[in-house]
Amino acid sequence: MTTLRNLWRIPTARFAMVVLAGIAFLTVFGGALAPHDPLRQYTDHVLEGPSATHWLGTDYVGRDVLSRLMSGTRLSVVGAFEAVVIGAALGVPSGLASAWLGPRLEWLSLRISDTLVILPFTVFAIAVAGTLGNGLQQAMFAIGVLISPIFYRVTRAVAMGMRRQQYVEAAELMGATEWWTLRKHIWSKVLPNVAVTSAQATGSALLVVASLSFLGLGVSPPAPTWGGMLASDLDYLAQQPWAPVFPGLLMMATVGSLNLLADAVREATGDAPRRRTPSRAARAATRSETRAARKETTHA
Repeated sequence: MTTLRNLWRIPTARFAMVVLAGIAFLTVFGGALAPHDPLRQYTDHVLEGPSATHWLGTDYVGRDVLSRLMSGTRLSVVGAFEAVVIGAALGVPSGLASAWLGPRLEWLSLRISDTLVILPFTVFAIAVAGTLGNGLQQAMFAIGVLISPIFYRVTRAVAMGMRRQQYVEAAELMGATEWWTLRKHIWSKVLPNVAVTSAQATGSALLVVASLSFLGLGVSPPAPTWGGMLASDLDYLAQQPWAPVFPGLLMMATVGSLNLLADAVREATGDAPRRRTPSRAARAATRSETRAARKETTHA
C-alpha cells in the first residue's frame, strides 16, 4: 500500500494510470459497446470519412473503423499480456535458480539466455508459426520465449546482489532453508524490478504483436487488431490519409503510458537515482550560518 501511495503522488504515474484504465475498459467492454458489428460490411459506404453514422469512417470494405478499434483492443492488449506472462514465467524462476543453485545451472541458463537474445523476433515467430500453426497463442508463445531473457537477467542481477548481503548470509548460517530465504529476503527485492520490467516488456510486446499482425502472423483476418488495421490502412493512403492515425494513436498512448508507469514504479520503489533534498533542520541551520556570516561581515 505504501508503494501505491507513493506511486499516486507522482503526476506522470497518475496520467499513465488514467490512460491505462481507459485501455483496460476498452479491453473488457469495447466489443460490447461498439456501435456496429466490427465484421459487418457496409458495401454502400466504402472508404467513407467520419460521419454521424460512422464516427471514424469506414475501411476499404465498408466496416466501421470505430467498432473495429474498440473490438480489436482486446486481442491486441490480451495478446501482449499473454506474451509477458509467458516471459516472466520462464525468466523469473530461472533467474532465481541460476543465482542460488550452483555454477553448473548458472552456466547452462546463461548460454540459453544468450542464444535467445540473438534470435530475431520475426524469424523465430515465423518458424514457430510454421511448426505449431499460425494463431494468436503460437505467436504469443514465440514472443514470450524471446522476452524471457529480459526477466532472467533482471532477476538474476538482483538475486546475486542480495545473495551477498550480510543478513542473508546470517540467515543461512542460522539454518534457514533456501526457500525461506528466497521468500523472506529476496523476493521482496526482486518483485519491484519484475514489475518495472513487466511494464516495459508489455509495451514492447504490444508493438511486436502489431508488427506480426502487420505481417499476417498471429491473429488471422478479418478479426480486428491494431496492427492489422494499420497494415490494411496503409494500402489506401491516397483515399484516406488519416486512417492509420487512429490505431497508431492507441498504440502510442498505450506504450507511452506503460513506459511512464515503469519509470514511476522505479522511482516509487527507490530504484531510480534521486537528487537528495536537504531536510528542514539542515536548511534552518544553513540559514542561521548565513545570517551569522553576514553579521560578521557587517561588523568587520
